[in-house]
Amino acid sequence: MSWFSRSDAASEKKLKTDETPKTVRTEGLWQKCDQCREIIWKKDLEENANCCPKCGAHFRIDAMTRLKLLFDEGEFEEFDRDLTSTDPLEFVDSKPYAERLKSFKKMTNMSDALVSARGGLNGRKVNVCAMESRFIGGSMGAVMGEKITRAIERSIADRAPLVIVSASGGARMQEGAVSLMQMAKISAALMRLDEARVPYISVLTDPTTGGVTASLAMLGDLNIAEPGALIGFAGPRVIEQTIRQKLPEGFQRSEFLLKHGMLDAVVSRRDLKVYISEALRFFCGPIAA
Repeated sequence: MSWFSRSDAASEKKLKTDETPKTVRTEGLWQKCDQCREIIWKKDLEENANCCPKCGAHFRIDAMTRLKLLFDEGEFEEFDRDLTSTDPLEFVDSKPYAERLKSFKKMTNMSDALVSARGGLNGRKVNVCAMESRFIGGSMGAVMGEKITRAIERSIADRAPLVIVSASGGARMQEGAVSLMQMAKISAALMRLDEARVPYISVLTDPTTGGVTASLAMLGDLNIAEPGALIGFAGPRVIEQTIRQKLPEGFQRSEFLLKHGMLDAVVSRRDLKVYISEALRFFCGPIAA
């Protein structure tokens, strides 16, 4: 009768297999919009420049995606890729700064929080610096200051317009006064760019705060922002706690700043390349044949 036992065991195993819930892996295929709560097919979101098709909310994007959206055919030449911080203060908080840098380099495959590149934007040669908010909050240290300054110097030498896309929490505290010095260093370089009469367009995205806002982000010949971007020096919670007053609705958002004269325009990401191209045509004239 042993064959009956084997048959019963096989049937029981088959029954258990049939009763096992069947699932389809959908993780990473959908994205929820924090503004309208719409569930969006991720491929549709990417094809719409990472803007919500329903409400137009702008999702945060990384520096490389930003550059591919701005440059013709998504092609560009990157500069100073291997510049990295020397940890001048040997700073330690919850862990050593050197270890923190190492982990973020591995996570982002970048040496610091900025990509400096050159390429064509609707046929015009431009230098573009894009900040990477995933790298220690896009904070500005010695490397970012040096890379931006070198990009400015290239723009002067090539007579090529400069575009800087900001996405930063401000100066990097792990580098102390060295990071604060970058505000003056970049501002002085931008003054030389202005004296050379080479246009500089500043694009402010969510978030642009701290020392980046207090220096390079607000020094453009044209300061434009994406819709809904948080822009300011101190955050709204810090301000409310300091002045002990409730802030107006939409305070420090790009639309609020435009209304109060702090920005020249608020432009959707889908229209940004065309807008910058037309602005450069105004500043520089038509592209030489």
